[in-house]
Amino acid sequence: MDLFESARAPDTEPLAHRLRPKTLEEWVGHERVLGEQGAVRRWLKSGKFPSILLWGPPGVGKTTLAILIAESLGEAFIQLSAVSSGVKDIKDAAERARGFRQLGRKTVLFFDEIHRLNKSQQDSLLPHVESGVFTLIGATTENPSFEVNSALLSRLRVVRLERFSSSDLERVLDRALREERGFGGRIRFEPEARELLIGQSEGDARRLLTLLESVVLLHPESELFTAATVREVLEGSGGRIIPYDKASDSHYNTISAFIKSMRASDPDAAVYYLARMLEGGEDPMFIARRMIIFASEDVGNAEPRGLLMAVAAKEALETVGLPEARINLAHAAISLALARKDRGVYEAIEAAILEVRETGALPIPQALLHQGHAKSLLPEGIKERVYFRPRGKPDTQ
Repeated sequence: MDLFESARAPDTEPLAHRLRPKTLEEWVGHERVLGEQGAVRRWLKSGKFPSILLWGPPGVGKTTLAILIAESLGEAFIQLSAVSSGVKDIKDAAERARGFRQLGRKTVLFFDEIHRLNKSQQDSLLPHVESGVFTLIGATTENPSFEVNSALLSRLRVVRLERFSSSDLERVLDRALREERGFGGRIRFEPEARELLIGQSEGDARRLLTLLESVVLLHPESELFTAATVREVLEGSGGRIIPYDKASDSHYNTISAFIKSMRASDPDAAVYYLARMLEGGEDPMFIARRMIIFASEDVGNAEPRGLLMAVAAKEALETVGLPEARINLAHAAISLALARKDRGVYEAIEAAILEVRETGALPIPQALLHQGHAKSLLPEGIKERVYFRPRGKPDTQ
């Protein structure tokens, strides 16, 4: 199967798709991992490629790199996405990989957005990774230490991919303008227009190529493009385009940044990402629900009124609606960011649930059942267990 057949399709396909590198030699950037001394190059040369996790922001080439690795290894390539795949799809992929093995061919399973798999789905990958049924290449935009369970993470090598530098994007732009898969040298961009394209791309090669294609489509007969033409695309009705799609990585990246800003006690960053979401068209009720979760998970008993504030913001949103409720949401976000933090409540219920799953329904102490009190209220065998460990003092003022 030719993994790059689509790259040679007619130019009716998106420019970013047509310009995907066909080989690692065409790759731009990421010298730290893809250079001659980089980990990925060395693994390929060794012939013993491990299961890996590609961690990086959107548009840095995670999917393309997975395809190129499979091509370099000469292995079959199966692609799944956590958005639409579950345990059954993983089992089916393992069966396909066993079929390829019987034909003398190994398999690379690429799992996009692997951080969105729940624990049981992630656990279902473990036996296949351990037995070598397939080489797993996961892709995530989130910190794997928080979003990938430890059992799976311990079996993967994490490869960090940074945003493309300006010089990297210069090379991507030059390729797009020069190659026949792109515009074949038929158009040019003035220096200021090039700078604007690259600056607005924010280290995202896919965004650069999408913006480039949009500019050219706006004036299909032009041969020379100016900065003013680029601004026409960027400034639709007089306002800057907010790159936010509720079905894409932008949605998950922005809500993640919002939560992490409150967790880091930074009210300015929290209210900024709140504004980004509201201006991008995010469902405000989704934001309110996430703040309610955050109030117990991250603030907890260090400031119990945090939960009341988050619930009040949701009720205010239901009562007055937008745009006025933006103030109530900001009120709650800033309050939660400034609140002291204590994850003891979250950790306590997680530890207790794990205990119940491991030990089952242990007998309740008879003294507690018949006398209403006992020295130990926990069942025999775990009576010394401590689940709740507060880290901060409650606000009692």
